[in-house]
Amino acid sequence: MIFFPAIDLKDGNCVRLYQGDMDRATVFSDDPAAQARAFQDAGCEWVHLVDLNGAFEGRPVNGAAVNAILAALDIPVQLGGGIRTMATIDDWLARGVARVILGTAALTDPDLVRAACTAHPGRVAVGIDARDGKVAVEGWAEVSELTALDLAKRFEDAGVAAIVFTDIGRDGVMQGPNLRATLDLARAVSIPVIASGGVSSMADLEDLKTQGGGLLEGVISGRAVYDGKIDLPAAVKLLKDAA
Repeated sequence: MIFFPAIDLKDGNCVRLYQGDMDRATVFSDDPAAQARAFQDAGCEWVHLVDLNGAFEGRPVNGAAVNAILAALDIPVQLGGGIRTMATIDDWLARGVARVILGTAALTDPDLVRAACTAHPGRVAVGIDARDGKVAVEGWAEVSELTALDLAKRFEDAGVAAIVFTDIGRDGVMQGPNLRATLDLARAVSIPVIASGGVSSMADLEDLKTQGGGLLEGVISGRAVYDGKIDLPAAVKLLKDAA
């Protein structure tokens, strides 16, 4: 399993939101590239990036920060937020992003997801963010009637590299992940699942390793890393040793 430290970008800064609320953002760094480099220096093998402004506006907004991060790193990054056209997908992958994450587009334009997977094998993931089990899009501002499992099932044969599953109610509140919902999804689909939302301690990582070994591709955590509740080298080693 892979440990993905998260960098959420808002107005060029590294922030964390409380349950996806843009008005409840805590700034952790005003130098995203330096933060990403610190993650690499701590032994992380991937970095997870989200363009929060982009997610709300439907187009890339924090491009300068992402470019700086790409220039600073030797390890791969995956990026989500505001990626809703093939031109944007092509552009980010050409710039050096290893994997793009399509969230809103997965719900509103599934044909784009399929076309992107065909054009860029292994480099397209689907982001499924759920509030009370229902898929939320447009930066989590809108909730659909579709369940996370229903959306995931749409792409079983599309060649999606991974599903990033986030329980919004757990995101940024430091109460642990929704382990049951995450593992239920991972068992129900053949696409590798990455757990996100609420991972707040080494104990959470132990639980994910114990119960998710062989099911999950990796785990994303943000606030707990910045708060020092997760030791990065230990977290990377713990999950790397997972079955």
